[in-house]
Amino acid sequence: MRRSGPRSRATDAITPTGLAAGRTIQAATSMLHSSRQVLRTDLSGMPLDWVDYRLAARLYSLGQVAYGCGDRLFLLHGGINAATKRRSTLEVNSIIATHGIHYALNKLQDDYVPPMSNRTLFQRDGYICLYCGGRFSACQLSRDHVRPISQGGKDRWNNLVTACVRCNNHKASRTPEAAGMELLAVPFTPNHAEYIFLMGRNVLADQMAFLCARFPRSSPLLRRLG
Repeated sequence: MRRSGPRSRATDAITPTGLAAGRTIQAATSMLHSSRQVLRTDLSGMPLDWVDYRLAARLYSLGQVAYGCGDRLFLLHGGINAATKRRSTLEVNSIIATHGIHYALNKLQDDYVPPMSNRTLFQRDGYICLYCGGRFSACQLSRDHVRPISQGGKDRWNNLVTACVRCNNHKASRTPEAAGMELLAVPFTPNHAEYIFLMGRNVLADQMAFLCARFPRSSPLLRRLG
C-alpha cells in the first residue's frame, strides 16, 4: 500500500569518516534515511511543510529554530574545534518550530482550499479506486470527475475521486448514476493539517499524532488511520 503511516523509530548518526569503508557506510546511511522528513511548524505549532535534514540543519545553524519536539530524528556530526579538540554535534528533532512570518493564518480560514495533485488525491483515497475498491499503484490510477466537466463539473477536491484506469474508461463522460456505478466514499476537501499529512512521505508516529490532533473530528482520514 502506498499511503503514509506511522513508522518505527531509529535515531541515525550521520558521521564523516576518513576510511574508505566508512565513507561507503556513511553514503549508504545517508541514502537510506535521506527520505525521512522533518515537520516544520510556526511558533504556534501550525504545520507549514516538510524539510529534509540538510535544510533542518541549516535552519538550526541560522538560529531560525525556536524549539524542537517529537523524538530525535538525526544526530549530525560536524567539524572538530581546533581549541577544544571536540567534534560538534547537532540533534535534529522530528518536528521543529521556526521563527519568522509565514503568512499561514489564511490557511486556517474555513474557505481555504489547498492545492491538489494526483499524488495528494491518491493519498487522500488511500490509493484505492473509489468505484471497484481495488488498491493500485499510482501508474494504474487516474483522477475522475464525479460530475463530468462536460456537464459542468469542476476540477475540485469534492468533485474528484481516485479511479483505476478500467473504471474511469467505463464511466467515461457520465455521472456514476448514469454509468450504473456506486461511489464507495464521498470525496472531501482536506484542511491544512490534512493536506500537510498528504504531502508527507514516510510519516513517523509522533509526526502523525501531531498532525492528527489538528484534523477535524469528522475527518475520514482519522477513521482510516485509526
